[in-house]
Amino acid sequence: MNGVEKENDRINVLYEELVAVRRRLHACPELDFDLKETAGIVGGQLDSLGIPWRFVAGTGIAALLEGKEPGRTVLLRADMDALPVEEEWEVPWRSRYPGRMHACGHDVHTACLLGAARRLTERRADFAGRVLFVFQPAEETSGGALPMILDGLLERTSPDGAFALHCDPSRSAGTVGVHLGAVRAASDMFDCVVRGRGTHGAEPHNGDDVIALACRVVGALHELVGRTVSPAEPAVLSVGSFHGGSARNVLPERVVFSGILRTMKQETRIALKARIRRTVMNIPDVLGAVGEVTFTEGYPVLVNDPELADLVLRSAAEVLGEENVSVLMDPSMGVDDFSYFLQRMPGCYFMLGTGSGKGEDAPLHSPRFNPDERCLAVGTDVLVRTALTFLAGDYQK
Repeated sequence: MNGVEKENDRINVLYEELVAVRRRLHACPELDFDLKETAGIVGGQLDSLGIPWRFVAGTGIAALLEGKEPGRTVLLRADMDALPVEEEWEVPWRSRYPGRMHACGHDVHTACLLGAARRLTERRADFAGRVLFVFQPAEETSGGALPMILDGLLERTSPDGAFALHCDPSRSAGTVGVHLGAVRAASDMFDCVVRGRGTHGAEPHNGDDVIALACRVVGALHELVGRTVSPAEPAVLSVGSFHGGSARNVLPERVVFSGILRTMKQETRIALKARIRRTVMNIPDVLGAVGEVTFTEGYPVLVNDPELADLVLRSAAEVLGEENVSVLMDPSMGVDDFSYFLQRMPGCYFMLGTGSGKGEDAPLHSPRFNPDERCLAVGTDVLVRTALTFLAGDYQK
């Protein structure tokens, strides 16, 4: 057997291992910070590679691989948590837990990062510096990135750059897409209450009709983006919950509704939150009722460093060929708390094609999301090439 055949066999074995690990992870989807089984799989894989690791912020895992000599430090991140979705695929590795599923591909992310850990361990004599592998909980819920940071994740290592990938079923497996700037939006949740005098439906003049007032508020909120934000700037305001009253002939004293705001610019985020507050308070006040709003701050906007985005583009092109790598122009209005890492260091979050190429792939968060597992080798190889190029400083102009 010649050298090429041996290398091909090694790659095939690695691919089979990636598929096996991904399917183990897929079968045991866990939510939020409750990732004991998932963390056990990840920890076991790291132990088999001889990479020291520790728990951070509960079930988060940080593992540090040292190269041949001191140098820069690169952070590679994968999120591990699943979604409260009932899986519809009948495959041997389907979710064992009713109402839970890896419907956003975090099993793919974790398997790719474990594959990168294996490949970089094999090549540790070839690079200077360190690789910090971060396996993060709770991206889908309250956010695990910031708790890991606050629990001292970065204090011992002070990474110089950070990289992460995310599944993209709209792109075929074997392809990668990269934004050169903004990637995902900032989010802010808001909960509103309109209070007033209740009354019988036959005597509306004796009350404040808070249902009608709340409807006016919601209508006014829906006009804010279209009339106060440039049409060229992405922003979304949605009200998704509205509750008031319990009888058809009684006007209640209280209505509650809630929604979410997503923006790409900090100044727009601040301005719209102020306008939401004024709208919720002022419209009910005109007719004698009271409006209240409470904001819950979500993830900040996720913005790639242009130079490191270009590094990923060139690294992916070396792995896949230029025809399979593209610059993405339009940011998503979705969110990802990898943004907290990129607030503290330059980095890049890129999209990994997971589609079959047949145009029938279910979107993320669907109960029928089913990534093409050929993406596992692609994600692993792009992470490895990106990390090695970053550590070598070969991208710097």
